[in-house]
Amino acid sequence: MNGDATDLPYLFDPAHWDVGAAGNIPSLILTHLYYTGLALGIGFVIAFPVGLYIGHTGKLAFIAINAGNVGRALPTLGLIGFLVVLMRGQFIPAMVALVVLAIPPILTSTYAGLRAIDRAAVDAARGMGMRELQTLFRVEIPMAMPIIMSGLRSAALQVVATATVAAYVGLGGLGRLLIDGLSVNDYDRVVAGAVLVAVLAVVIDLVAEGIQRLVVSPGVSGRALTRGTRTRNTATTAPTPAGSVG
Repeated sequence: MNGDATDLPYLFDPAHWDVGAAGNIPSLILTHLYYTGLALGIGFVIAFPVGLYIGHTGKLAFIAINAGNVGRALPTLGLIGFLVVLMRGQFIPAMVALVVLAIPPILTSTYAGLRAIDRAAVDAARGMGMRELQTLFRVEIPMAMPIIMSGLRSAALQVVATATVAAYVGLGGLGRLLIDGLSVNDYDRVVAGAVLVAVLAVVIDLVAEGIQRLVVSPGVSGRALTRGTRTRNTATTAPTPAGSVG
């Protein structure tokens, strides 16, 4: 390899970026993002309320604790194969497998975020007359948001990487480059698919990090505390005015 664009001939071939061509890279990327976004959306709708309930009440905590282990042990490819046979379809089995993969990190992070909150803050909110839902949405969720967002970012990375298996059952996405490339021993196509999935994962994580900075209060994230500490240190080390009494 020479270290230039010719090292990835499939990826940098303009013909593969032509939106009018069959199986072009932009359409594969959009399809991949569609699968990822849909699976994350469905997983969030399912897992987030359950995590809030378990974290707020402390009931059924074993579900949240064991969900992470189940997610890590789940053979996604085997699950898709089983669901394809069971449901006689392609899209729904693949989507179910991706949703099942997205649920554990969202559920466990939501639960962990709420349980990590200082109980004194929750008790103070209740002492001020807040009802349970007010306490949850105005105190607990904002304070738990950094951990909740970390779970969402983890779920997004897992789903965007695993969405390649959708091509295993004949669907689109960047997995087509991997599956089709391996079927004809076109390793340039396989490498291109792997590189695009990796780049897409990095981009999604950077976008999620930006969203996290927007939705997380600076005081909760520690940025305000850091600024306050820096201000106090500056004030402490400021020179003493001449003539003042130590």
